[in-house]
Amino acid sequence: MIPSEVKENQLYPLHVFRFHVDFQTDPLMTGGGDPMPLCSGAFSECSGLEANMEPKVIKEGGRNYGDAQRAGAVTFSTVILKRGMTTTRDLWKWFELVTKDEGYSYRLAAIIRMYNHKGEERLAWKLDKAMPTKFKAADLNARGSEVGVEELHLVHEGLSLVQETSAVGGEKQ
Repeated sequence: MIPSEVKENQLYPLHVFRFHVDFQTDPLMTGGGDPMPLCSGAFSECSGLEANMEPKVIKEGGRNYGDAQRAGAVTFSTVILKRGMTTTRDLWKWFELVTKDEGYSYRLAAIIRMYNHKGEERLAWKLDKAMPTKFKAADLNARGSEVGVEELHLVHEGLSLVQETSAVGGEKQ
């Protein structure tokens, strides 16, 4: 059976350990045009892919069986990326650019791609107007033998599931 003919509820869940993160210029910040890739990274952990909507409760007179619920404001969690310490300085340079000389406008789009066991991209999450708020280098310990881990905390103004992988470098699912 061809995968495109399989109903979505019959597909196996994705393993969460196969992902990659790309950072590119955000068309929302640059006034349109094609996004330009700037840097990417293989991370050991990604947390905070979360959106919360606070419902608005409307109490109506005469309605005795519960309140009316309406959609309210959406908030997004801070996304935390962790990876083994490398000599690549791109993430630090971005953090430094944003935090020095009022460079707060250097926002990027972050694309978090998930892959199946064959290494094929299956879906992608996009963070709009991402900005680094914390960079943490690895703890140094002369007696330790573990891999140093650095962290990058990102705030953003939108989380979306990219429906077509052609929009992020692949073919339509």
